[in-house]
Amino acid sequence: MARSNMINSLTYNGYTASISYSSEDEVFFGKIIGLNDLITFEGTSVAELKQAFQEAVEDYLETCKELNKSPEKTYKGVFNVRVPSTLHKKVATLAAQHDITLNDFVKSVLVYAVTHDNVSAELFNKNAGEDSYAMGA
Repeated sequence: MARSNMINSLTYNGYTASISYSSEDEVFFGKIIGLNDLITFEGTSVAELKQAFQEAVEDYLETCKELNKSPEKTYKGVFNVRVPSTLHKKVATLAAQHDITLNDFVKSVLVYAVTHDNVSAELFNKNAGEDSYAMGA
């Protein structure tokens, strides 16, 4: 059975939240991504969930303003990536063949992935083949 490439998220006022559903509690719930604090919300319908998300964002921004605090998480632009050694070798070779650093190669691939929705959907398809590097081969 084919899975849809649905992205379980909402966006409001520049903020994004990951969305899940609890069949046990019969409620949608979400977590706002990229903040210095953990902010969650929930709703029993999509409309209620969206309203709760918007209220959570507005409440959080107001609280940050009162505390003279930045709401957004700071990203340094540096992170480690663990990949299988065979993939590391292939990527390093490809980068060298194009006379670029491994860092510039990875940066280019990341930029491409976030600017091309169809590529992102393919990358995150849960039905990817077992021989896929995305699955840790």
